[in-house]
Amino acid sequence: MDITMRLAQQPEADELLGRSPLAALVGMLLDQQVPMEWAFSGPYTIARRMGGDDLDAHAIAAYDPEAFAALLSEKPAVHRYPGSMAKRVQQLCAYLVEHYDGDAAALWADAGTGAELLKRLKDLPGFGEQKARIFLALLGKQLGVRPEGWREAAGDYGEADVYRSAADITGPESLARVRAHKQEMKAAAKTKTQAQAQAQTRTQTKPRPGKAKG
Repeated sequence: MDITMRLAQQPEADELLGRSPLAALVGMLLDQQVPMEWAFSGPYTIARRMGGDDLDAHAIAAYDPEAFAALLSEKPAVHRYPGSMAKRVQQLCAYLVEHYDGDAAALWADAGTGAELLKRLKDLPGFGEQKARIFLALLGKQLGVRPEGWREAAGDYGEADVYRSAADITGPESLARVRAHKQEMKAAAKTKTQAQAQAQTRTQTKPRPGKAKG
């Protein structure tokens, strides 16, 4: 795999994402509660601090947990929560070592269908339903991994010509459109929550019918 990506918006970090399956997977893992560019530049920062030009699942899994957390915590930190994310990265790599001999690409190399690949991704530590579907869409849209039914398995994220997630980012313009979409979704969710709270309040304060006087 040697593909041009623009998720980190940083040439060296994007170059690593394009050629390293593990870097792309770790970037996806880190993509929560921080800007996408910060998350996807994380694998490059980790590799550099470990003294290499790529990530190694065996080396990360075997790394002393406290030392690895300290490595991610060095300024600039790899994540807003470097300690907890260091643990998740090590859990992910340990899983890959146990089940795929440390080869992240083996996750999708022989996946016969999109549904099968989605299940494998959901089995990964730190990958819930949404994250698994987004990464499946990223594999299909940008990395050429397209088992039968991959778009359907990725759900809304697999649709063509949309700007919903990291799978759709190919440069600054698409990044801005994805970010705008996320803000719209947050605003819609907030409005829905407020409406539900108001409806519940009205129900609770509604006067009960009084007894008829005889």
